[in-house]
Amino acid sequence: MSKRTTKHTIEERYAAVTKYLSGLYSRITISKEYGIDENTLANWIRKYKANGIDGLKESRTWKRYPADLKLNAVLDYLENGYSLRKCCDKYNISSREVLRQWIRLYTSAKSFKTTGGHTNMKHGRKTTFKERLEIVQYTLAHDKDYQKAIDKYKISYSQVYSWVRKFEKDGEAALQDKRGKTVKDREFETLSETERLKLEILRLKERNEYLETENIIS
Repeated sequence: MSKRTTKHTIEERYAAVTKYLSGLYSRITISKEYGIDENTLANWIRKYKANGIDGLKESRTWKRYPADLKLNAVLDYLENGYSLRKCCDKYNISSREVLRQWIRLYTSAKSFKTTGGHTNMKHGRKTTFKERLEIVQYTLAHDKDYQKAIDKYKISYSQVYSWVRKFEKDGEAALQDKRGKTVKDREFETLSETERLKLEILRLKERNEYLETENIIS
């Protein structure tokens, strides 16, 4: 059960909404009159448009949303340029903070809690440079359809989104995982010109050390 309460009766909410919808009063004027912020008024207006006067009733239980609605709302915000308010209007979400929570869950590769339990988001997994490059190319070839890439490669949204951004900014080199790796540990074709030169110097040094050792033994 929710502990949410309001000092405004349903009659007051209805009066505030209808005043705004009449076109004679601004949100600022109505918000000041009823002692509420504009976001609260916007929520009342949205709920009234979606469900009539029933939408203005005080809910004593948390509203539950289907997993596909949550996913679509998050993707509209992240990929399609929708504002928080526009997403809330489109999907009849109770507040922008609710949507923000979904976005945080999605981008951290956690899970959405739904009526039937949990709908798991794809968790991140370890990938090679070649995999990351393939995933990025696939995503770009499909007009940045991140969900399609997530389903195909079993990765998280945060991974593919980050890789695409890095690739677009700095090219293939940005997809290399340099943590704990030296130049000689990585594939030659993935190295920059400077790194290839360093590798050649390193190889020559190792070769000279080997020859010196061999001469001593012989």
